Amino acid sequence: MAAPDQPPRPGKPPLPWRSRLLLGAVSALHAASLRRDGTVNRFLLSLFDRDAPPTSAPVAGVASTDHSVSDHLRVRLFTPASSGEDGSKQLPVVVYFHGGGFVFGSAASASYDSLCRRLASSVPALVASVDYRLAPEHRFPVPYDDGEEAVRWVLDGAGGALPSAPAAVFVAGDSAGGNVAHHVAARLPTSVAGLIAVQPFFGGEAPTGSELRLGHMPFGAPERLVWLWRAFLPPGATRDHAAANVPAALQRDAGEGQWRAFPPTVVCVGGWDVHQDRQRAYADALRAAGAQDVAVAEYPDAVHGFYMMDDLADSEKLVGDVAEFVNRRAAQLKKRALDQTNE
Repeated sequence: MAAPDQPPRPGKPPLPWRSRLLLGAVSALHAASLRRDGTVNRFLLSLFDRDAPPTSAPVAGVASTDHSVSDHLRVRLFTPASSGEDGSKQLPVVVYFHGGGFVFGSAASASYDSLCRRLASSVPALVASVDYRLAPEHRFPVPYDDGEEAVRWVLDGAGGALPSAPAAVFVAGDSAGGNVAHHVAARLPTSVAGLIAVQPFFGGEAPTGSELRLGHMPFGAPERLVWLWRAFLPPGATRDHAAANVPAALQRDAGEGQWRAFPPTVVCVGGWDVHQDRQRAYADALRAAGAQDVAVAEYPDAVHGFYMMDDLADSEKLVGDVAEFVNRRAAQLKKRALDQTNE
């Protein structure tokens, strides 16, 4: 997890040609779907964003079921076979928030269905993938409200959908989902065992070095980032709003004595990700504000969204790093509970 000696030079990341073509195609599709009037062409997106159905019978060792949390919120629950048919094995629960700039994707998207299935099998854990409402139809703070509602639903037993009481509840997410996971963890710091922020999407008015250096990368074009933040933030807000410029908000709150406890966190950073400087600044801001357990997992060769391509070595490594973090933290909590019982 050591940081690279220096940031990568402009050029091409070390990707197989198929992955390079896929990234370019998805990036172009997203760009084409963003209209100048601030709306999204969701029909165009639907032609390429294939949905995967839930699988009541295990696929790759994991079954999945869809659940309605409320009239506006759904969760797809992934249950590994290792949980036991009778639910006798107590597993952690990872509440997962998909990426997509607050605008794209869903819990049913085939790519996220596959990712959550891999996480459920590898940790192993129950994974609750949240179908939060999207911008621009649903702006700030709706995704955060939906995220908090989903976590509370899991903490309350998920309407009987869990095979057993969770060993611990974690929040995780990638890109915009990493942003949502942060804000949900900040709302429920004592209820969340840990936070996994995978290439979290943060912003700010002043460009960072990585934004200037890597704006040519897929999903990194400055005009697209401006569009996405304008679609999500309150009308008239700048990218220095607390929802976007999270590192600055953390520093400001800590300086004003408003800091609250924050759960152990791992921040996953890609060396070819346009957002990497803000992600490292986020980890630094958490530490400076008093967070006790903050780790940065570095993937020097990784582009934004690398975890979606399961044939990449870094994608496999990330799943392993998440499993290590969740299991280590769950073991710590179990030991603490046993020690308290024996006192």
